[in-house]
Amino acid sequence: MSKRDYYEILGVAKNASDDEIKKAYRKLAMKHHPDRNPDDKTAEEKFKEAKEAYEVLSDSDKRAAYDQFGHEGVNPQGGGPGGFSGFGGGAAGFDFSDIFEGIFGGAAGAGGGGRGRSNVYRGADLRYNLEITLEEAARGTETKIRIPTLEECDTCHGTGAKAGTQPQTCPTCQGHGQVRMQQGFFSIQQTCPRCHGTGKIIAEPCSACHGQGRVKKHKTLSVKIPSGVDEGDRIRLAGEGEAGVNGGPAGDLYVMIHLKAHQLFTRDGDDLHCEMPVSFATAALGGEIEIPTLEGQARIKIPAETQGGKVFRLRSKGIKGVRSNAAGDLLCHVVVETPVKLSSRQKELLREFESLSQQNNNPKAQSFMDRVKEFFGQ
Repeated sequence: MSKRDYYEILGVAKNASDDEIKKAYRKLAMKHHPDRNPDDKTAEEKFKEAKEAYEVLSDSDKRAAYDQFGHEGVNPQGGGPGGFSGFGGGAAGFDFSDIFEGIFGGAAGAGGGGRGRSNVYRGADLRYNLEITLEEAARGTETKIRIPTLEECDTCHGTGAKAGTQPQTCPTCQGHGQVRMQQGFFSIQQTCPRCHGTGKIIAEPCSACHGQGRVKKHKTLSVKIPSGVDEGDRIRLAGEGEAGVNGGPAGDLYVMIHLKAHQLFTRDGDDLHCEMPVSFATAALGGEIEIPTLEGQARIKIPAETQGGKVFRLRSKGIKGVRSNAAGDLLCHVVVETPVKLSSRQKELLREFESLSQQNNNPKAQSFMDRVKEFFGQ
């Protein structure tokens, strides 16, 4: 009886990729496997047929011989160019673990023939919140911080075992860290319950770290704060996080910058803002006032008839950010201050001033009243 075409058996095209061939075979193997179809001779034959087709098409040399010479090219009795030893074993000798490798990660447990896994882990990253003043952010500074962390145990040098002893390979998982549980048709991998995935057991734990390989400590670090840092910026200190496990590299420490509230300025990017109280007389008549900056005092000329809310901009009096080419500006917001605790004479003069004032002395108020009258249809 003539054999069916291997590509036809798997349901793939002749130019199918290795991945497409593998997926097609897995689908058929899952469908026709004898464990799922007990006493079904047709399913068993289809399973063997799919297995034979896959073993040829998954091998580049055998596939090339098959494409050129057909079944004769891979017939072990035919002596063709692509001849190879027989399949042997049929369904009974089939290792179903190759199907589950793609599902469960390919790391078999004890007795599963897997590749095992690495038990070396990088240490965790740490975060430290650091509050600094606006002046320190603008000019840069250097400060010391004290942080709690896990460091490699000096007694056992990270092994977790008592001095003079070494961790032993876990006999349950043979050092793989995982075991395979067979439940009928399904094969499931899970973390080894004895070594908890490390692949090692410690018969005599280190008395200093109790077998953990790391101990809690506090360490003091010097942190350089570059000029121009802003709220939410972070500074990375490589290798200053928690120690790694089983000789793994240490994690990093991230210092998060937070700015303390300033009594005069608020920051907006590289610009600074401040409120500038101006007396009623100065705002009306004009004058010159002093204002603070991060670099000292500066003077501003206030034009006559300055209104509240006007903003005066002082170029380059802000902050030069970490990623900026030039410093920002200082924006001074005028706040016209109403006098308080007036004397009788002051009140008398203000009433006299009010009586002498004409409508054109208060253009904004007059414009507002005109809009009010228009709104009410007067």
